[in-house]
Amino acid sequence: MKSDRFAVVILLGWVSMLPGAVAAQSVAKPGAVHRAITAAAPERAVRRDIPLTNMIRRAFAAGTRDSSGRPGAHYWQLWNEYTINARLDAPTSRVSGRETIVIHNTSDSALRTLQLRLDQNLFAANVPRAEVVTDVTDGMKLTRLVVDGQAVDLNPPPAGRGGRGRGGPGGESTGPAAPSIIGANLTSASIRLVTPVAAHGTATIEAEWNFAVPRSDGVRGIRMGRWGDSLYQVAQWYPRVAVYDDLRGWDTDPYLGPSEFYNNFGRFDVRIDVPAGWLVGSTGVLQNPDEVLTPTARARLAHVLDSDSQRTIVGADERGAGNSTALGDRLVWHFVADTVADVAWATSDRFVWDATRATIPGRGPIPVYVMYEPGNAARYAAAGAIARHALEFYSRLWMPYAFPLETMVDGPEGGMEYPMFIMSSAGASDHETGHQWWPMMVGVNETWYGFMDEGFNQYMNVLSAVDRAAAAGGGRGPGGIAAGTGGRGGGCPSRNLNPPGGAGVLNCAGQSFGQASGDERHAPLMWDANYGGPQYGFQAYGEAPMMLSMLGGIVGDSAVWRTMSEYAKAWRFKHPSPWDYAFFMSTALHRDLGWFWYYWLFTTESVDGSIQRVVTAGPTTKVTIRQDGQVPSPVVLAVQFAGSGPPIKRMANSTMIDSVTALVTYPVDVWFSGRRTFTAELHFGARRIERVTLDPFGRFPDRDPTDNVWPRSVAVPRSDGGPGGGGR
Repeated sequence: MKSDRFAVVILLGWVSMLPGAVAAQSVAKPGAVHRAITAAAPERAVRRDIPLTNMIRRAFAAGTRDSSGRPGAHYWQLWNEYTINARLDAPTSRVSGRETIVIHNTSDSALRTLQLRLDQNLFAANVPRAEVVTDVTDGMKLTRLVVDGQAVDLNPPPAGRGGRGRGGPGGESTGPAAPSIIGANLTSASIRLVTPVAAHGTATIEAEWNFAVPRSDGVRGIRMGRWGDSLYQVAQWYPRVAVYDDLRGWDTDPYLGPSEFYNNFGRFDVRIDVPAGWLVGSTGVLQNPDEVLTPTARARLAHVLDSDSQRTIVGADERGAGNSTALGDRLVWHFVADTVADVAWATSDRFVWDATRATIPGRGPIPVYVMYEPGNAARYAAAGAIARHALEFYSRLWMPYAFPLETMVDGPEGGMEYPMFIMSSAGASDHETGHQWWPMMVGVNETWYGFMDEGFNQYMNVLSAVDRAAAAGGGRGPGGIAAGTGGRGGGCPSRNLNPPGGAGVLNCAGQSFGQASGDERHAPLMWDANYGGPQYGFQAYGEAPMMLSMLGGIVGDSAVWRTMSEYAKAWRFKHPSPWDYAFFMSTALHRDLGWFWYYWLFTTESVDGSIQRVVTAGPTTKVTIRQDGQVPSPVVLAVQFAGSGPPIKRMANSTMIDSVTALVTYPVDVWFSGRRTFTAELHFGARRIERVTLDPFGRFPDRDPTDNVWPRSVAVPRSDGGPGGGGR
């Protein structure tokens, strides 16, 4: 989804991601009470393992997932095949359709129920939701539902009155006489079967349905909508089978609005019947261009892959049947998409259709289509180039883009993603294209763990933005990441420093989490994001980039990128959980990172580091560090020397990052005994030390970075009363 839905600011605004961030910052500022508490804080117990819930234990025991973080030898997931025929009636703004779904039950369990997603019911008057809708409709109207040839009762009697729980003559439980559906008026419905779907068997669902596309005139849509009766973005538009996985069985979380989706992979064969003269953009590859396009448009399409230029396929002056499309009264557009988790589409009688290309490493060029209203041409002038950069950059960063094309469409929803299809203009096109990796290729559960798609996406959008800017005026550095990602200002104590082998653009991101930590409205990352509360946006979008910034401060940013690329490839077109991700990263990085994942995923704690005192005696300088938070972190010190004097000697755990600055690092292990203070002994010889900075790159969560610098540039109250103090 578009990042600005929750006012998440990319690149330079890490702390001000939410309106509550300023308030959290001021509340968290250490006062007299806070100093008194932390000064007397007991030794801490550092938890170093990753908590395991019952579901992940069962998966490990069954061999469907492995403690290395990879899919297990017995991993499985459902596969569904959809054949959908849909028709848009423009005068009534109604979509009607019929579909056939073949469900391949690859699990070892019989399915006694089938769970359906009916997301259009979000717009009905009766459903719970966590977001204001643009229009109240009658929702999705199911008119026919059949499972394996048996008609499903669409209006079963309530339980206790001849419904579920009905007993036989002797009081024994009896199965239903016919399959029935419960919750057809909600976003998640359950079909109770007469005959279970056998393990490794198949079932076939036939459905007919219709709904009114919600109006969005003058406002942004909720992942879809229409402008009048001339432009339609259509998503969450067909009954689809929910995910049944090895962790929770059927996914029954309702669709509430803010949180997004968790879908099975499968094959879609879709036909969309619209008036002639209306262009259609959709997930999938158009199968019948000869039937729906003009010879002129087909000729122009033949040259899209020739260059990076954005060329017109159907212009603003080409309108109506015979000009924008083939002749006729109505035309049926036929699309096929293989190994995708969903399908969305858009249509308009006003679309301008442009196209360019993106060159995918190892695959070559693919088309990028851009469809927009003529009056919005300025908003789309750079859209193709931005999408091209994103497709190419993320292909290098993670893994090659797997789909045969990407289509971008105009409309009321300005930032939403579906497989090979995004609703966006230039502004959000990088972010929405980034979603082609998570969740479109790595099928995470967005509903429950939004950070695994939105948060990872926000993180990589920062890298993409810097790469795009640097590539425009410079070149790329090693590994295909743009040069010019040097230190940033705006809050880092040492804004001119850049971590060796990393991206300085990520500086301060991890540190700023400390200023949001402790807000009671903030749910941990492992909390079901569907019920994430008032700081859902921060939980889903904002925290993961901070987490990955800290991880980069421990193992190096390039190591994070390399390992996440390996993770993406291992879980390509599969369904990883946060446990899989955490175990994979620890295993691939060859690090004991259980403590890191515990505190970032399961808590909202911070580090709260400070320099307590600095004492020099002869050639030795002792720097006392304190951590008042619950999260341990490595001790990283930037030691800056006078410009002249005796030679600077080398320490084993130090690196010279320029002629007068040494970076000294002690591992996180120094805190595992439970102590809250650590004294670093510096042996650099007789050269005078002018400045010492704790966490100079701003990677570790800290409420107040001003006490990370010695000598103090501002007066900071001491927490222990000792000379040179300044902790909290």
